[in-house]
Amino acid sequence: MLVNIRKHVMTALLIAAWPAVQAQSAWTLKQCLDTAVVRNKGLLIGRNDLERGRQREQEAKANRLPKLTANAEYKYFTDMPVQFMPLSTFNPMAPEGQFKEAQFGVPHNINANLQLALPIYDPQLHGAVDMVGQGVDLAGLQYSKTQDELFVEVAGLYYNAVVLHHQRAYLDSNLVNAIALLRNMELLHGQLMATGTDVGKVRLQRDQLTTRRAQVDSKYQQVLDALKLAIGLPAERPFAIDPEVRFDPERTYAGATVAELELLKHQGYLLNTELRTIRRSGYLPSLRLFASYGTNGFGYDKAPNEFLTFHPVGFGGLQLSYPLFGGTVVHRKARQKELELRNNELRYALLSEQNGVQAQSARREREIARAFINDRASQVVLAGSIYRQALLQQQQGTASLTDVLLADNALREAQQEYLDAIIDFLRADLDLRKHTGNLTTLN
Repeated sequence: MLVNIRKHVMTALLIAAWPAVQAQSAWTLKQCLDTAVVRNKGLLIGRNDLERGRQREQEAKANRLPKLTANAEYKYFTDMPVQFMPLSTFNPMAPEGQFKEAQFGVPHNINANLQLALPIYDPQLHGAVDMVGQGVDLAGLQYSKTQDELFVEVAGLYYNAVVLHHQRAYLDSNLVNAIALLRNMELLHGQLMATGTDVGKVRLQRDQLTTRRAQVDSKYQQVLDALKLAIGLPAERPFAIDPEVRFDPERTYAGATVAELELLKHQGYLLNTELRTIRRSGYLPSLRLFASYGTNGFGYDKAPNEFLTFHPVGFGGLQLSYPLFGGTVVHRKARQKELELRNNELRYALLSEQNGVQAQSARREREIARAFINDRASQVVLAGSIYRQALLQQQQGTASLTDVLLADNALREAQQEYLDAIIDFLRADLDLRKHTGNLTTLN
């Protein structure tokens, strides 16, 4: 049911143990995910909640064990208790209905005993144990859901960083071309073979590319900072990603467990257990074994009859408690729980349908993006060839500067469309993994 946390933990510990000289080496997506499992604070909270649930389960089970308590008590009576006794006790000839006050006991009273209590059967206690056990399962599923959400977040940030890295590389290449073109136009302008307007157009293009390059670099750093935060790395630690785009367009995903659906299903199990416990508490008896053994001490400190004596006392028995009538409380509680259970079933059906629709939509988007990737890659190659030809023709005087600028714009558009196709595929693939329960196969 749960992801193999130990595997992720060991991998991440190996990553954390790398020497400092490798601190700037490129991180793959799998390394980021494995480290996030160990260091992300949200998952750390989830693991603590899971362990707390296990302790609550052990606490509930411990209530089934016998309880042994030791008690001791000392009382000194400044005034002895008064009781009314029938007058006939002292005078057999006294009429009925007449009483006389009498004080009993001695001033010093000491009690010490051991008491044993053992619940033999208690429907509420047994139901509580079952509910807490299912609560542990729910905590585990909630952890899996949180981990899935973290995987989606980390993978999304990682994909954005990869695309921005390639976008920055494209801009670097385009900027080199623009600088070379500007240098050439300035030479032509010095030879009176190009106008100042032509030089201004190329300079404007270079400045626009420089500004765009700075914007992309700033956004890239922001994404890396967000990725480090999600992974759990300190902000000051050097960090770089592996820019290689890894994806398998032909890969298919079989349906697996979706944590959110499993969470709702187990919530239904818990509601059923609660409903069963409520109903049983309304008509099933509880039976308890109890026993006590100790001593009672009595003392008197007035001369000449001082004494202190102890007398053992012990007993054992069974206590049966059967609910005869508790108003309509149990019925109302059961009705509320039935409605909760029905809502849970409706939410499960709704989420299951939504998940199926979203998975199918992600498959379609993935197929469309997959078809576009090869097409857009070919367009980048073609646009680059056209740009180089236009530049050569412009140098030979057979093409105008406008032709070169148009070819350059077409190249940049083809590059951006290629990157858009890749990010569309990666996002659709990530959605498909999420809705088919295959997030743990990310690498």
